[in-house]
Amino acid sequence: MKKSIGMFMLLASTFATCEAAEFRIGYVDTERILRESEQAVQSEQKIEKEFSVRDQEIKKLIKQVKELQVSLDKEGSKISDSTRRIKERELANLNLQLQTQQREFREDLNLRKNEELAQVLAKADKAIKTIAESEDYDVILQEAVYRHPRVDITDRVLKYLAEESVETTGK
Repeated sequence: MKKSIGMFMLLASTFATCEAAEFRIGYVDTERILRESEQAVQSEQKIEKEFSVRDQEIKKLIKQVKELQVSLDKEGSKISDSTRRIKERELANLNLQLQTQQREFREDLNLRKNEELAQVLAKADKAIKTIAESEDYDVILQEAVYRHPRVDITDRVLKYLAEESVETTGK
């Protein structure tokens, strides 16, 4: 709320000082940049590839837990108490191992996603600054309660990022 009030006051004071001059405002939909930009798509693919082996290991462990649970349920009354306790202990250990791997996977995945998103946002900020300077914008907002479609420059930022991606990758 304080941020919004501060932004409003900044805009109001800027309007007051720029009465005679044309004042240009632009808006960029950051969420759209993170969904649609080539860099975001490439980052998502990179992360998927990076974490696919661990994901498969977790799926394999889930399958083992289910198979052991089914086996224990079917043979529970037919096997000796000591064998059943051993299988129950094995199942408990597998469940603990699974929970630990899943937690570590989620933490590592979130960390990597945040790193990659920060890189995408840094490139988007560079694109926004370049567009703002080349097209004489006074202010570019990334969050707004309301914005008129004519001030939305997200498509231009996406185009700039796509061109940058082509230059970088040579595609």
